[in-house]
Amino acid sequence: MDAPAIAATGLTMRFNGFAAVDGVDLRIEKGELFGLLGPNGAGKSTIIKMLTTMLRPSAGSAAVWGYDIKKERDAVRSSIGVVFQDPSVDSQLSGRENLDFHGRMYGMDRKTREARVAEVLELVDLTEKADVLMEDYSGGMQRRLEIARGLMHHPNVLFLDEPTLGLDAQTRRYIWRYIERMNEDEGVTVVLTTHYMEEADHLCKRVAIIDQGRIVALDTPESLKDLIGADIVTLEVDDSVTDDQVRAVSDVDGVEAADRTGSILRLSVDRSEARIPEIILSASRAGLLIRSVSMHEPTLEDVFLKFTGKKIRESESAGAGRMAAVQSRMRTRRH
Repeated sequence: MDAPAIAATGLTMRFNGFAAVDGVDLRIEKGELFGLLGPNGAGKSTIIKMLTTMLRPSAGSAAVWGYDIKKERDAVRSSIGVVFQDPSVDSQLSGRENLDFHGRMYGMDRKTREARVAEVLELVDLTEKADVLMEDYSGGMQRRLEIARGLMHHPNVLFLDEPTLGLDAQTRRYIWRYIERMNEDEGVTVVLTTHYMEEADHLCKRVAIIDQGRIVALDTPESLKDLIGADIVTLEVDDSVTDDQVRAVSDVDGVEAADRTGSILRLSVDRSEARIPEIILSASRAGLLIRSVSMHEPTLEDVFLKFTGKKIRESESAGAGRMAAVQSRMRTRRH
């Protein structure tokens, strides 16, 4: 079997005793489009920073394209491209000039640079905007240019950290198309972090769900959703709902599981379309007031809820707290 694009064992990052990443094991195959999914502050970006040699792990080991991230840092960096969350292009240069400068940094000769600039501009549909200053690019155009820049030196692995953060839904889908295209046309292994469920579901061949610095689930999006199995029926009920009323709804044939959070009752239901009338009737008989009913097929949000006990949006505030703690410890570490 060929060596994987990325192999990590027990990868850990601590800041003054605080585990931002806690014992992560990963194997990402060559040519794969792999996603790290989780809320802000879950540890996704810290994993990327270790794999790209920006942070030295507190414990564990990892190799990228066969190169040890601790002992062969220069070889790792020559094998990868990185697009971080924060823009890092020069707004006073044109798109072409930004790409040309990047090529110079990697020692590419003029003829090679010019040919490669043309190739990556075409890949992300920016050929006609090549000589426009970056300050006049839209947010989506800037992200596309940054992706093109990450591909300039023919990397084996491209890391994309929240590649569509802050973009509107339409632009986000355009970026998805370019990510898929470069994975297929360039054959580059892509590792992306995201907290958008639909992004991970649409793009990634496999997804690792990250929570509080640990991988809690890892598989294809379809296999992860199959863990939920049944459809999800969500009932908005009266705040005074009793355990007996919940049991009355749960006892309906086809209801496989029930979970209540405040006034929201979530049911896993087999053949939900046929069961909803009976669920509503049983609730009415039990004196349970239902304000609204909705139904959907399992999503990665449901998988996250299954493994963490909370929705990814509810984890954002906790993640922000973790992030603040990490940053505080990093500042303490530097001083």
